[in-house]
Amino acid sequence: MKAFQLGDRKGLGSLTATTRPDPVAAPGVAIVAPRLVSLISRDLQILRGTYGGDQPQERIPVSEGVGEVVAVGEGVTEVQPGDRVICGHFAKWLDGKFRPDIVFGYDIGVNQDGWLAEKVALPAASLIKVPDALADKDVAALASAALTAWNALVEMCHVKAGDTVLCLGTGGVSMAGLKIAKLHGARVAITSSSDDKLAIARELGADITINYRRHPDWAAELMAQTGDAGADIILETGGEDTMGQSIAAAAVNGRIVVIGVTPGKGPAIPDYVAFIAKNITIRGIANGSRAMFVDLLRAIEANGMETPVSKVFKFDDAPQAYAYFAAAEHVGKVMIEF
Repeated sequence: MKAFQLGDRKGLGSLTATTRPDPVAAPGVAIVAPRLVSLISRDLQILRGTYGGDQPQERIPVSEGVGEVVAVGEGVTEVQPGDRVICGHFAKWLDGKFRPDIVFGYDIGVNQDGWLAEKVALPAASLIKVPDALADKDVAALASAALTAWNALVEMCHVKAGDTVLCLGTGGVSMAGLKIAKLHGARVAITSSSDDKLAIARELGADITINYRRHPDWAAELMAQTGDAGADIILETGGEDTMGQSIAAAAVNGRIVVIGVTPGKGPAIPDYVAFIAKNITIRGIANGSRAMFVDLLRAIEANGMETPVSKVFKFDDAPQAYAYFAAAEHVGKVMIEF
């Protein structure tokens, strides 16, 4: 089969086309033929050697996609050949509370081969059947950003109608968070350095948009636009250097959910007094479980939520897809079709 591998992980040029023997369906395993896969920020970080620790050059990348089951191993009852399926990239986290040994022990596209091959072996118990009513493009990009946003907003913060949700930037988690928050009747504020991207965010339902280049003190601008109420929930995807402004932008009893591992130069909590005085909760999360993914998929099916797509590349053009994604001029998902 055709596949791509990480290579020496020194940058975009490391992604290498290769061929591999077809994977065999071991007991408890299903072989899936990808139909459409989606790139996320950590796919770039892995290729640049800044995420995931040491990985073999032969590792097949990409953490999320949708595909068709083509074979199953002994004992598999969850799926059968012909089923269209998706899978969380922390594939062994089926349900229950976060446990590092379970969650990080089996990570598709990091310490396990990912989706950027003509066939991929996946734990059958981790797979979720896709309803016929949902298009490939609306489910291929759910496993990372959308599931993380669902965990943060629904599972962790119990978002409700009337809440104000602040999403930092227009990356995958923020855009998924925008749609999920609006689905629950919340008001959404979103930041970006691009007026064009903010215009797209408004088209997708954003109520407040702030250009942080025009307003470097974007927390003060948010306060001004909310009558000094602030944000009840903040999806903190900016990293350590934005935490101070997130605290300043938070409402009393606000919840800040830390997503991603972006390092910074300053102290993570520069205004310790405000953190205490507002009774703010700060909590980190790592994606979500299969049970959460099932709930997310049900919500998408019931409400007809669509995934914004920026551009779709052919499988053989995967390096160009990575380069387009790395340029960071897009809003919406960058996908590769088989």
